[in-house]
Amino acid sequence: MAENGEMKNGPIRRRSFLHGSVAAAVTAASLTGGTTAGRAAGQEGTRGTGASAGLKAGAGRAAIDIPASLLPLDGFTTVQDDLCVRILLLESAARRIALVVLDLTSISAEAITAIRATISEAADVATADIVVTVTHTFSAPHVQATSSSPAAAQYLRQIAEATSASVAAALADLRPARVGFGTGRCDVNVNRDVRTADGWWLGTGEAGPSDKSVGVTRLDDMQGKPIAVLVNYSVQSSVMMESVMASGDLPITADLAGAAMRHVEKSYGDDVVGFFLVGSCGDQAPAFRSKRYTIDKDRNWSQVDARDAGWILLTVQGERLGTEVVRVSETIEASAISATSPLRLLTDSVTVDTIAAGHPTGPTTTYDFTSNGTAEVPIRVLTIGEGVYVGVSPELSTDTALDIRKNSPFKHTAVMSMLEGGAKNMAESRSYARITYEAMDSSYAKGSAETVAAKINDVLHSL
Repeated sequence: MAENGEMKNGPIRRRSFLHGSVAAAVTAASLTGGTTAGRAAGQEGTRGTGASAGLKAGAGRAAIDIPASLLPLDGFTTVQDDLCVRILLLESAARRIALVVLDLTSISAEAITAIRATISEAADVATADIVVTVTHTFSAPHVQATSSSPAAAQYLRQIAEATSASVAAALADLRPARVGFGTGRCDVNVNRDVRTADGWWLGTGEAGPSDKSVGVTRLDDMQGKPIAVLVNYSVQSSVMMESVMASGDLPITADLAGAAMRHVEKSYGDDVVGFFLVGSCGDQAPAFRSKRYTIDKDRNWSQVDARDAGWILLTVQGERLGTEVVRVSETIEASAISATSPLRLLTDSVTVDTIAAGHPTGPTTTYDFTSNGTAEVPIRVLTIGEGVYVGVSPELSTDTALDIRKNSPFKHTAVMSMLEGGAKNMAESRSYARITYEAMDSSYAKGSAETVAAKINDVLHSL
């Protein structure tokens, strides 16, 4: 976006991709034989549940190797830090479940199917028991169809190798485990909806709702040594989104989620894996971004780029979030899950109305939100002891997630967006009245978020 407010190659390019094809199918065979090195072999300190139900856990992490020969790729010209594939294996009684977290913007259903096949074969996990999500960093190349170019095909093979290495490491690490939960608070996110002279748009909406809570889950072995730390926080990883360096480079980075997890993993050592589970990110941006929107006294908007100086913003905010995660983690006393609070994973769905997908390029005071059909929204629910992780593909907004947590019967509730490869925004009703970016960017009609929240609450109460 230029200084006069004209949109150029701003965030719309990255966001609009989610309505198209994110990736082509990957054969299961292409996902084998990974060579990337993986992992070898407020309220806080709440205790896990009682007697042993035989929980086992193992975690693996592998970097996606992006060789210089692949660049430029999807506009990116250099690699600042690694994108990773992280896999958590959980087992109780006769059931084994896998949680896969990739440092990507999104990933297609075809690629997810192939990833599931590889994990299923390598770790003996039913494909229906594999949950795939992304950290939603905006500074990662999109996974294009393998037929689109040789570079796209090779990039997919690199992701495949990292997946293979990560699941192998997680399987080798599988051991008896205990679980505990805690909650902290960190102020590195902000509502991104602001009112301009031309209508609501993107910026720093300090007065808007923002959930500062940090949900932390720690899985320990029976000797009390941490295996994995799971983090649920509501923010997009977009500190460096489309920020172009003084050299002209557009860097690849795992951004805020990656920086925070690296801090956690460095604090505990290489044998502990940090998992970032993105929360209600639809209306939440990092408080400080390199390429940011500004609003003047007359509510005119523009965008400026800090370029190379943006890295200090990423470092500081990642360290701040990671530090709070570690602080909370250190207060947690993990214990075994009980037969009355087992390991469970279920899938449900709810029907919502749809609208024509929008491609907003600036604020407006008029917009057509007429419903044009219906869609099924899958809901995934994972329970571990007294904790529940519930999520959907669309980016939920703060009010929706807070409503789900408020009505949840579980002591510890994590609400997640971007499951199963991710989808675009599912805004709360107020956004449609204001005509915010989230509402215009959505393919879901007004009231969909409230319908999903109500269905999730019904499902949670039924467990």
